[in-house]
Amino acid sequence: MKVYDAKFIMGAAGREQFPEESLPEVAFAGRSNVGKSSLINSIVMRKNLARTSSTPGKTREVNFFNVEDKWMLVDMPGFGYAAVGKDYRIKWAKLNYAYLECRKNLKLVCALIDSRHDPMDNDMALVEWLEHHQQNYIIILTKCDKNSKKSNADRLDQVRYLVSQCGFCIDVLMYSVINGTGRKELQAIIKRYCEEKGIDQ
Repeated sequence: MKVYDAKFIMGAAGREQFPEESLPEVAFAGRSNVGKSSLINSIVMRKNLARTSSTPGKTREVNFFNVEDKWMLVDMPGFGYAAVGKDYRIKWAKLNYAYLECRKNLKLVCALIDSRHDPMDNDMALVEWLEHHQQNYIIILTKCDKNSKKSNADRLDQVRYLVSQCGFCIDVLMYSVINGTGRKELQAIIKRYCEEKGIDQ
């Protein structure tokens, strides 16, 4: 498997710090500890590109990663992490939505949901926001290696039913950074939505 040339560009704590970039962007959003940073590392086959931690809430800025000067992966702070307190939750939510609202080169949002649990209110609120703003997105059910095949099938059916009437949901994918489930499918979707600046297969 190819290891992609990828590098950290910067972290932005406010809208005024977002970089001026022309590359197509793919953003990763979801609750804290859902596996956003690990998934980004998995896509490019790099262990330490995006910082990971067993402690939720470590991503506190919108982090931009350049991949082979073709596209940008964007790691966003977690939604709804209670332990940091209300002020931080509000601050991070505002930062996330500021990014989602203003990036003209945002091609796709990957909305991550932990496959081990029913989708939570924060998960569905993000889906509703993306639908309202007519933003293409894909739902990625993470950590599927921790479930049985039946549990994964049931979860996939559940979430696909929940978004069956949604107009901007591209797909619902199971994903594991441990065994690579869903990686090729996600790469193909990213390539399609980043057009000629997508991933080379």
